[in-house]
Amino acid sequence: MPELDDTDRRLLRLLQQDATLSTQALAEAAGLSSSPAWRRVRRLMDEGVIARQVALVPPAKAGMHAMAYVQVSLLQHTEDTLARFDRFVQTEDQVVECATITGSSDYLLKIVAPDPEGLEHFIMRRLLALGIVRGTQTNFVLRQTKYSTAMPV
Repeated sequence: MPELDDTDRRLLRLLQQDATLSTQALAEAAGLSSSPAWRRVRRLMDEGVIARQVALVPPAKAGMHAMAYVQVSLLQHTEDTLARFDRFVQTEDQVVECATITGSSDYLLKIVAPDPEGLEHFIMRRLLALGIVRGTQTNFVLRQTKYSTAMPV
């Protein structure tokens, strides 16, 4: 894990708010000149502290008006079953997050769809149709009160 000093943290906070800042604007906001700011950002990227820069699209703006968290329990925990499930979530665009979890379920998925019927269709016709899922528990999101991708640095 690379050591982050106060300047690195300041740059990371600024970039997490707006990754489209020019090097000059970023440098000014961080109290640096352009060259040192650029070198620090490049180092943070090379060290993997900044994994990638993306555009965040609100789900509703992409026509995704339904969201759910789905806990998934698998029938078996063989290497083949786990690999098959992992391949499934990696290739399904409607699965926007997947985590292996502790407790009575094996995974927690965050799924988006155009509407509640689309969520039901995905769960019934895609997820359960895999034949490797023992059961699911679905929690529909009624309203999202906070969403952030920013890490507290």
